[in-house]
Amino acid sequence: MHVLITGGSSGIGAATALAYAKTGARVTITYKSGADRAAEVVKRIEEEGGEAAAVHLDLEDHTTIAPAVAEAGPVDALVANAVRWGTIMPNSVPFEDVPAAEWTAALHANVVGNALLAQAVLREMRRRKFGRIVFVSSGAAEEGMPGPGPYGTAKMALHGMARALAWEAGRDGILVNVAVAGLTITGVSRPIPQPVLDEIAARTPSRRLSTADDLAALIVFLGSAANRNVTGEFVRDGSNAGRSSHAL
Repeated sequence: MHVLITGGSSGIGAATALAYAKTGARVTITYKSGADRAAEVVKRIEEEGGEAAAVHLDLEDHTTIAPAVAEAGPVDALVANAVRWGTIMPNSVPFEDVPAAEWTAALHANVVGNALLAQAVLREMRRRKFGRIVFVSSGAAEEGMPGPGPYGTAKMALHGMARALAWEAGRDGILVNVAVAGLTITGVSRPIPQPVLDEIAARTPSRRLSTADDLAALIVFLGSAANRNVTGEFVRDGSNAGRSSHAL
């Protein structure tokens, strides 16, 4: 099985690459600027007996998408993990002051870029009557967050894209889902005081926050042959419950 994981040089993407490799899958990860980090992920997979490669892909530059997919070769599973975070952080400016350019940039990369990425792998998936696509989203898309909304809006658009594509491609053996990450502990997470993390974790059913490895396990299931017929779904990891209104 050949898996293409965008944004695979760190965080959830890197953990997913390592998890897939342990199943025997051939893995290609993409990077925007972290070539050295991507090489480290490839090296680690190869040292553990797996097969991996890294290619450059920038969702903000659509001309890089088709060449990256072509270089990777026929893909059985696509994990659309890469994201444009944006330059405006929550609470930095009022919603009404968010420049139009920031909305355009967020949608251009995170929505149109991922649509073009899916298009680039679909033809071969249809030909072989098999494919798995997993979009990685965020609890911020459903719950919202204080401050400007380009990021959450763009992530929510992936939910609509996945639902439409699940119906449109399901007849060809292609299953499409969204893995919705809550607050996830990764090596690239923004620093959050431990008491705050503990408080959020206490409001989850499992009383803990997910790690990148937890998300990777979910993604690998959705994006593998072990997933027989789950499609068009938004599968939330347990960390999402930490901010839910019904949390205990």
